[in-house]
Amino acid sequence: MPEPGFWSRARRHPSFVLGGVLSLLFIGSAALSLVWTPWPATEIDVPHKLALPSAAHWLGTDSLGRDIVSQLLVGARTSILVGVVAVLIGLVCGVALGCLAAARRGWVEEAVMRLSDFTFAFPALLSAIMLGAIYGPGIVTGIVAIGIFNIPVFARTARASANAVWSREYVLAARAAGAGPWRITLDHVLPNIASVLIVQSTVQFATAILAEAALSYLGLGTQPPTPSWGRMLNEAQTQMFQAPQLAIWPGAAIALAVLGLNLMGDGLRDLLDPKLARKR
Repeated sequence: MPEPGFWSRARRHPSFVLGGVLSLLFIGSAALSLVWTPWPATEIDVPHKLALPSAAHWLGTDSLGRDIVSQLLVGARTSILVGVVAVLIGLVCGVALGCLAAARRGWVEEAVMRLSDFTFAFPALLSAIMLGAIYGPGIVTGIVAIGIFNIPVFARTARASANAVWSREYVLAARAAGAGPWRITLDHVLPNIASVLIVQSTVQFATAILAEAALSYLGLGTQPPTPSWGRMLNEAQTQMFQAPQLAIWPGAAIALAVLGLNLMGDGLRDLLDPKLARKR
């Protein structure tokens, strides 16, 4: 009897299904904001500030009269932009370093790993503070800071997975046939570690969303007037007792987006791992 395909198994995986639904809602909200929002996200309407939910403003307005739904939709777009670019920076640079370390071994591997250890000493927040002091706070500063933090994560993941592939028989056969390290890396190593990198990218995407929200909350990330979930939380802290819903909505958006990506990452790990897949 043939084994069920990926999508057949995916539909029966509750973690993947729930994570996929939440992630699609997150991405769909960002896509919707490109073409439509109930109100302009940056439009100030002071006479209607702190309005309760109504037909005009579905989740109410903030302390400046801006529509909360519109800000949440555009904030999702900001989070995706920062997350995608930061993960791509980490993925490209980190995988290249990790594969280099696995292919060359010796002092090259040691140098790459020590460089990764050094980079780990500068988390996204600290990097953003240093970059902000030099170039000023902003969305680019946040992207670069989170991207730098992602590099050693992907480097370690790629190196560990690539080392396992380099010990396989088909790689030894390719080396015996005269294939060089880079040809083996492109033809054998990268295709076989792709599933691990996909799962890691999903997890780091969730981490990047949290980091972007934290940086914006501290004033180091996305700057006004561009909506950001983190800055919405920052602005809501002065109204916590008067209008607690101002903190509830962006906080819930961050929690659901991160939960969805983490659940989908866990599901992908189970579905793409041959040993775990056979158990299902």
